[in-house]
Amino acid sequence: MEDILKQVQDGTLSVEKAKKKLAGYEDLGFAKVDHQRKKRQGFPEIIYGEGKSPEQITAIIEAIKSQDNDVLATRIAKEKASVICEQHPELIYYDVPEILSWKQKPARVNESDGYIAVVCAGTSDLKVAEEVAVTAELLGRKVRRFYDVGVAGIHRLLDNAEEIQNATVSVVIAGMEGALPSVVGGLVAHPVIAVPTSVGYGANFQGLSALLAMLNSCASGISVVNIDNGFGGAYNAVLIDQLANKA
Repeated sequence: MEDILKQVQDGTLSVEKAKKKLAGYEDLGFAKVDHQRKKRQGFPEIIYGEGKSPEQITAIIEAIKSQDNDVLATRIAKEKASVICEQHPELIYYDVPEILSWKQKPARVNESDGYIAVVCAGTSDLKVAEEVAVTAELLGRKVRRFYDVGVAGIHRLLDNAEEIQNATVSVVIAGMEGALPSVVGGLVAHPVIAVPTSVGYGANFQGLSALLAMLNSCASGISVVNIDNGFGGAYNAVLIDQLANKA
């Protein structure tokens, strides 16, 4: 702010441009892109793609890139991604989690021994699990995946128990009855973030039963995010891993 005011005083920056810089965001009419988020929170604004048109997403991406910020966009369907990538071929698309990304520089990966365990109950939950894993990796954290280790075959989880226990934090994804976070929570001494998915038969109520089961878990140390919210689980895990590893 001081630098901007000095530039105005020196005459090297117009009052109009200074107002835009001090506002901290760029008004695109349909969206106000927060350019100061990285300074406040450590990461640039992340785009939620569902409900936005390819043209809107493209404009937001251009605004973010103009400030030399990295791009991370979630919930981008393949058809929508194809249209966006025609304008921005430098973007990378991850088709399972439906994520678009671009980095100004290669990701600076956490060099400590800490890592985030992404623990997934079944193959049907992979879309949400990969949203967790890819988001965390793009935000610079180490990730280890433990997939298809649901409670229907508990030995699969126990075979990986020691490696999961050594993680800084676990993000546990499950649909159906949502039991897996409780089991993991009883095995580890670190925070567990539970992500319910909408996978399941009728009485699953599109993930509501899994959500309620996780909220009612008797295991300590479990926090729960919303149904199918892999991004939210990943972001919280990244913050915990950063604090734990001081990086």
